[in-house]
Amino acid sequence: DGVVDAVANHDSLCNSFHIPFQSGSDNVLKEMGRGHTRAKYMQIIDRIRSKIPDASITADVIVGFPGETEEEFLDTLSLMEEVKFDSVNTAAYSPRPNTPAATWDNQLSEEVKSDRLQRINRLNLKHAAERRARMVGREVEVLVEGRNVKIPTQVFGRTEHGYLVYFEGLIEELEGKMVDVKIVDSGTYSLTG
Repeated sequence: DGVVDAVANHDSLCNSFHIPFQSGSDNVLKEMGRGHTRAKYMQIIDRIRSKIPDASITADVIVGFPGETEEEFLDTLSLMEEVKFDSVNTAAYSPRPNTPAATWDNQLSEEVKSDRLQRINRLNLKHAAERRARMVGREVEVLVEGRNVKIPTQVFGRTEHGYLVYFEGLIEELEGKMVDVKIVDSGTYSLTG
């Protein structure tokens, strides 16, 4: 609560949160030894959305944890649909030495893990594009970081949401500065001004 309130009440803080959920299934979360449930996670998300409706929310998720059923995987997809994250770091489970799950006999096949990872990545890309598309037409403040190596007449920087923005400018004049940029186009993971 304190972090959300601090971000909501201080303009100097970015409206961006990274809150890993790992799975949308309470059973899988319990098997992973995570200290939260889906409901508890959604309480945090609801608090952010109620205090800072336009905040960026990113996360981490693991698919194919030993014993994960198709229904439990669908719980993860439904959580993603409910939240509509700005971006999710995705990974298929892989056994790690000296971890309990590495020795379990209910490991999922590589084919199942790969299929689930592809499905979750498609949804992740869809939501990332949707979240950035809402920025078109807005004027946003961008911290200029560097030159666009592909288009040298452009610079790039990030918004308070952590979104990458490309726009025309001279790096020698703008690097390290905050610049107001009108967003004219959006992609999956970047904006153009």
